[in-house]
Amino acid sequence: MVTITLSFKPRQVTKRLTAMLPERAREVLASRFGLSDDAEQKTLEAIGESYGITRERVRQIEHFALESIKKSPAYKEETPAFEELKEAIIKLGGVVAEDELLSHLGKDQSSQNHIHFFLVLHDDFVKHKEDDHFKHRWIVDKETSNRVHDSLRSLYEAMDDDALMSEEDVINAFLGELKDVAAHYKNEEILKRWLSLSKVIGKNPLGEWGKANSSNIRTRGIKDYAFLIFRRHKRPMHFKEVAEEIGKIFQKNAHVATTHNELIKDPRFVLVGRGLYALRDWGYSQGVVRDVIKEVLKKEGPLSKENIMKKVLEKRYVKENTIAVNLQNPKYFRKTKDGFYTVAK
Repeated sequence: MVTITLSFKPRQVTKRLTAMLPERAREVLASRFGLSDDAEQKTLEAIGESYGITRERVRQIEHFALESIKKSPAYKEETPAFEELKEAIIKLGGVVAEDELLSHLGKDQSSQNHIHFFLVLHDDFVKHKEDDHFKHRWIVDKETSNRVHDSLRSLYEAMDDDALMSEEDVINAFLGELKDVAAHYKNEEILKRWLSLSKVIGKNPLGEWGKANSSNIRTRGIKDYAFLIFRRHKRPMHFKEVAEEIGKIFQKNAHVATTHNELIKDPRFVLVGRGLYALRDWGYSQGVVRDVIKEVLKKEGPLSKENIMKKVLEKRYVKENTIAVNLQNPKYFRKTKDGFYTVAK
């Protein structure tokens, strides 16, 4: 994981940049950006109330203060600090979600507030505000940023609504969408950082990726956690075991009875044995053993006893003897002269 250590002290840079400002302008900036010791960021309204002035007047003072700094000798003298910030953002991918960027550049809230102040102040740093598709993000490489945004949109459009992808698969798919991006950006850490820009593509607690609004990604209750448990174990499970695993893996208090009720109600799950459930997508069938045998024979036609058992066991967890007993019932099944079984008419 990339580690960034800034050579300058943000608080001292801020002090030098704001030293030439009138006292009230300096105080307004400190309140707006959380540059004081308490690191509290205040709204225009709150600042206005403390001075007995309007929200718009506070905004004007803030604008005046920022523009005054940009015209000051101190601004030019701090060019090395701004260049260092720019290189850090390029190292992180050229376009970075605001929260992640600040967490890399500042060890505490106070330091992060000062870094945010520098980002707002300097024209080399461009902020794109949160929208329906993306989080707040900062950009220093416009060309790469445009390609990343376009590629994330294309990746989202190519995803099935409820499909899940491994991290390796989603990274490879993302790389397939990226066009003409510099080679030094194409490493796993940066690619995952770019993926995290998206609000519509997400990762579930097991590290699988998909559309963020899917219940497979944004888990909303016991039934969704249960679905992920089945995908993790890849086998039928008793509802008691499912409840236990939800507690172990997700640290969620899943009552056995509640878990059982959720599995019964949700069409993604199918009862395949006494208390045993599986995912319907695995090809398991619901109903008593007799119904499963009927389903197999109607689909496949006459079959030998051995083949019936094989196909029924693919759909239900039952004893072979239970299948054999059902086949002996002439009300439902008939044995042909060549030893095959069919559904009785």
